[in-house]
Amino acid sequence: MAEESAVDYTLNNPDTLTKYKTAAQISHKVLEAVSGWCVEGAQVLSLCQRGDKLLEEEIAKVYKGKKISKGISHPTTVSPGSYITPYTPLSTDTEEAATALKANEPVKIQLGAQIDGLGTIVCDTILVQSETTKDAEISGREADLMLATYYANELLLRLMIPPGLLASGTEEERKKAATEKRPTQAKITQMIETVVRSYDCNIVEGTTSWLFERNEIEGKKKIVLNPPDKEGRADGVAEMGEVWGVEMGVSLGAGKVKTIDQRPTLHRRTIITYQLKRPSSRQTLSEIVKKFGTFPFSLRQLDDERAAKVGVVECVRSNVLRQYEVVTDKDSAPVARLLTTIAITKNGLIRLSAPPPLDLSRYKTDKRITDEQILKILEQPTARSTGAKGKNKKKKKKPAKKAADEDEDSSSEEE
Repeated sequence: MAEESAVDYTLNNPDTLTKYKTAAQISHKVLEAVSGWCVEGAQVLSLCQRGDKLLEEEIAKVYKGKKISKGISHPTTVSPGSYITPYTPLSTDTEEAATALKANEPVKIQLGAQIDGLGTIVCDTILVQSETTKDAEISGREADLMLATYYANELLLRLMIPPGLLASGTEEERKKAATEKRPTQAKITQMIETVVRSYDCNIVEGTTSWLFERNEIEGKKKIVLNPPDKEGRADGVAEMGEVWGVEMGVSLGAGKVKTIDQRPTLHRRTIITYQLKRPSSRQTLSEIVKKFGTFPFSLRQLDDERAAKVGVVECVRSNVLRQYEVVTDKDSAPVARLLTTIAITKNGLIRLSAPPPLDLSRYKTDKRITDEQILKILEQPTARSTGAKGKNKKKKKKPAKKAADEDEDSSSEEE
């Protein structure tokens, strides 16, 4: 234990960032694969199982022979339509196990990997395509939802950057920029609302971004958009040297939420200790501690799914485990969610694991963002140029369009 405590797990240690980036590369690869599997008629359970299998295979390829923990930081979940929270049905719940994707509905795919307790989680929303709609232009309310979510997320990411971090000019000008007052969470909600309402959408109630720490995806600080009540408010602010999970949730309805009567299948161990009475509960908890530590898991990941459903009951009742209730849009309206794991460094914001950039050319709507202040913020970079792109341009001689596409990809990685 003494040796472990001596390790520097802050971003000051290059190894920390390397581990985060390795976990993120795995998350991205699996997200891309699962997204490709999400076609009309695909079963949610099968998608989750295949995603977890691929996560395990990719995790096994890295840090071989190293005495460090590694594993899944968030199981593969596939949440269709109006589902808000990550959804992962069980094979032993026959009705839910048969849930299949429908054409044109938004589907939220969330998953993640961790190396040495340093976890990255990513969530993307895609529209389920059929053979006839594949690569087709998207319009109407589906386009409104996707564009509102994309721009709201881009705005929130920029508002996470500490004032003055990317300021240019004289030293005096940079110091002045650093003293600018940060927007309150109420102000952030107001600005995000301006974006999503430009597309006749609303922020999902209680959308929460968390500080990430080692073995902890719900740290000491959080940012809550559109809190449901005064008790749900928070005052967390992002600082340089921190890693955050930044969430954006947008609804075509009013944004209100409801807990539905379905078995919670996603759980996470808490720091509370309790002498469990039932042998089945102790056995289940022992397997959970060994396999998942304090990261979220699905009951379907345990060796005996039926026994797990029984074993977690006492664990939840005694608060040894936290269960994530199944939450949907109150109006049953379609919902989109994004989750980006970011690191804030001296050069700005690094998108460790992030949903792929939206192909804006495919989405057509007559709605627009008109607020000048917000448009100005959206034009701002999220990271300082390190000169890498300039070097790349000298080396390659490629068609202009291909070069532009690659520059965009490179920019996303640097951000």
